[in-house]
Amino acid sequence: MSKSRTCQVLVVGGGPGGYPAAIRCGQLGLDTIIVDKDGLGGTCLNRGCIPSKAFIHAASKYEEMVHTAEKSDMGLSVSAPKLDMAGLTGWKDGVVDKLTKGVGQLLKAAKVEAISGWATFRNAKTCTVQTENGETIEITAENVILATGSKEVELPFMPFGGNVIGSTEALELTELPKDLVVVGGGYIGLELGIAFRKMGSNVSVVEAADTVLPSYDKELIRPVQMWLKKNKVALHTGCKAKGAVEEGGETFLEYEDGKGETQRIKADKILVAVGRKPVTEGWGLENMGLDMDGPFVKIDEQCRTAMRGVYAIGDLVGEPLLAHKGTAQGELVAEVIAGHKRRFDPVSIAAVCFTEPELVGVGLSPDEAKAKGEAIITGKFPLAASGRALTMEGGADGGFVRITARESDHVVLGIHAVGKHVSELSGEFALAIEMGARLEDIAGSIHVHPTLTEGFAESALAALGHPIHISA
Repeated sequence: MSKSRTCQVLVVGGGPGGYPAAIRCGQLGLDTIIVDKDGLGGTCLNRGCIPSKAFIHAASKYEEMVHTAEKSDMGLSVSAPKLDMAGLTGWKDGVVDKLTKGVGQLLKAAKVEAISGWATFRNAKTCTVQTENGETIEITAENVILATGSKEVELPFMPFGGNVIGSTEALELTELPKDLVVVGGGYIGLELGIAFRKMGSNVSVVEAADTVLPSYDKELIRPVQMWLKKNKVALHTGCKAKGAVEEGGETFLEYEDGKGETQRIKADKILVAVGRKPVTEGWGLENMGLDMDGPFVKIDEQCRTAMRGVYAIGDLVGEPLLAHKGTAQGELVAEVIAGHKRRFDPVSIAAVCFTEPELVGVGLSPDEAKAKGEAIITGKFPLAASGRALTMEGGADGGFVRITARESDHVVLGIHAVGKHVSELSGEFALAIEMGARLEDIAGSIHVHPTLTEGFAESALAALGHPIHISA
């Protein structure tokens, strides 16, 4: 039986953009419905950010135990550890399940109606939802927030299936592949490739660009390259994947090397991680009268589309495809609908790569600042000189904190770091850029000892020419 429902706000997509938008709408007293089919929390919580970080943490813990079993360290010794992939996957699923239920409770507390099903729009403000229990609900809304997210890119000559997998399938494996080939040397491919190497897989990476992590500068990725080399991860840069070949009961990845010759690598699994694209098909985008910006939905500074009362957020509207960008846009849109004066205009959005070691970047690198015509000064503090880093077995990986500032007024233009646990500095970095901090603001703020944040203050002191814990 078909039902009908009207509301002030309809949110389509329950990911890190959609569900915060719905919660904020509820908090503001707006009658709100959120529709999602693939699990509240979206890709990030169910199939991306959270499960992958749980996976990476478990892999790092296992690697540490293996090393300690081989050689006593810090006065500690253990017997040979064992890896149970099914157990690891089950633990990861438990973390995800707990958080997913939490999202549902938060929506309920905000008096948001959550409907599990697939929404298809017949015009800009009306959609039909096929629910999981077979019901059909027609929803008409005064305002619509589109938060359909993104999905993994498949290579047309090597679609997912069999031994060719994406990151979602990689996080569901219950057996460790002996030989893993990763196609794509960006952050997703390297994060998972490094995790599998820590667990004992032989890992090869095939990347079309001349370097892995091509969006980061050479100085920043050098410690990651050092780890890959030390841990015998085979890098094939400047190479293009051609396809998967099954021969003699075995799977091989064929790729074209820098000389144009075809090569092969044996693989139990081939992980394709060549990027993500917005989900624009299957829910009636073509019936909504929206303008597009390439593959993305075009929006203005308030996340408004070309159709009055229709908003779009998150991965659907373009780079950077980051969960925290979608969350910020979702909360903003809710307030715009409620009549608040808001616009989305961040100075910069921090990005983190959970490789070994971790990478953090916000704002401009030195080369990017120079390309924009800025006269700059920089300061760099090696984490080998950080007491806190050393107590956590960091510092020896070549990690550092680097700050880039305008020479004339010392306004901070960019902050980058590489090293163990530096992801936890990303919030302080983002705040400094957003608040328009100067070097003197950073250096003059008393940072807690012993913490990694001291490295940030020291990098500012270095840029000013008088660091305390390293030679100028």
